[in-house]
Amino acid sequence: MNPFPKTGAIKSLLIANRGEIAIRVMRAATELGIRTIAIHSQEDRFSLHRTKADESYLVGDGKGPIDAYLDIDDIIRVAVEARADAVHPGYGFCPRVPSSRKPVPQPA
Repeated sequence: MNPFPKTGAIKSLLIANRGEIAIRVMRAATELGIRTIAIHSQEDRFSLHRTKADESYLVGDGKGPIDAYLDIDDIIRVAVEARADAVHPGYGFCPRVPSSRKPVPQPA
């Protein structure tokens, strides 16, 4: 039995990171024709990664920048709301949080 069922191509990607890491992921995704979705904290609302993405959403409203990027439930909320096909954790924030390793709920 294949634990990885066949799925369609990724058409939209939420990048759960900021700064240069996010920009590099976005550049690669754009070259592959994938729509990019950024998240940003309130403090990062003028950051370059936010403007380079096709779409951008505030995450962790009312939280500091580190806590905002570690708000896994809010990141998943944004992924579902933006209809992201996949989430790229980037480097540093989400990959280091064990609770971030859970499946994204499928829209009904």
